[in-house]
Amino acid sequence: MSVSRRRFLESAAMGSVALHPALAAEVDKKTGMPMRVLGRTGAKVSIVGLGCGSRWLMYKDEDKAAEALHKALDLGVNYLDSAFSYGNGESEARLGKFLGDRRKNVWLVTKLNKRKGDEAMEQFEGSLKRMKTDRIDLVHMHSLTTEEDLAAILAKDGVLNTLYKLRDQKVVRAIGVSCHTDPAVLKKLLEVADLDCTQMALNAARQGRSRGGGALKPGEDLDYTFEEMALPVARRKKMGITAMKVFAQDKILDRAPVEKLIRYALTLPVAAAVMGMPKLEHIEENVRIAKAFKPLPPEEMKALARHVSGASKVAVDRFFAHHLDA
Repeated sequence: MSVSRRRFLESAAMGSVALHPALAAEVDKKTGMPMRVLGRTGAKVSIVGLGCGSRWLMYKDEDKAAEALHKALDLGVNYLDSAFSYGNGESEARLGKFLGDRRKNVWLVTKLNKRKGDEAMEQFEGSLKRMKTDRIDLVHMHSLTTEEDLAAILAKDGVLNTLYKLRDQKVVRAIGVSCHTDPAVLKKLLEVADLDCTQMALNAARQGRSRGGGALKPGEDLDYTFEEMALPVARRKKMGITAMKVFAQDKILDRAPVEKLIRYALTLPVAAAVMGMPKLEHIEENVRIAKAFKPLPPEEMKALARHVSGASKVAVDRFFAHHLDA
């Protein structure tokens, strides 16, 4: 794609973002937290979600982990994002132990990394026990990667058919997929599967991946991004979309203020930005930014993306090509 055409498409996409209905929010009167609708699920979720992965597991003392969780809840966060692979079930077990009667007031998410249907079912049953619940609001197929991974998901005996059954049985309210590796593969799955939600890497570095998995050179494949390839499909199918890797695993924190990076993600048509927050002050600061959120103007979105991606996209894409989400 020519540079001029790419800039035209980028400008058109950015120009339409601020007015997108997905940015409409209803402020919770009790906490002041802006709430957006999670696509076709109809659920209202906080625009900041608590990532319960490695960053939450950095609270080594369980009392501190519980304090962090309840601080987030008290401040209005109701989207809790876990996965079996976060500590081999430790994250799920902590949520089951700490939530208590607050379970009914949160949108509880976990992810399955098994691709065989029977193995995924076994993993899911374990998640229910660890989280001490009889229903999970959203289950993602965790970390879609390659074409081979896609084929395993779509196989007759694959995890996707198992999730369809769980949704039909209403043991799972919604099903989806997470991906931070290759937007082209995610785009293919979103086009053919009947999914309610998706979580993808959306950040000012305009994360994506070099075509074919080869080395990305400066100035190449700037249009190969989740934002341009997978996000439009999810929007067209009215999926509930959440952003992850907002800070690109801290690899772009030296390129822009935290507030700008969060505002960039939340100006995209997403319901929430899910972030790991390993310190209590991170929770307080990120919630403060969320409660004061105003969309970035289109020109500022473009300028920030040019600044951050110009310096960091190559390194970010290379890093996430092999990053394990654990």
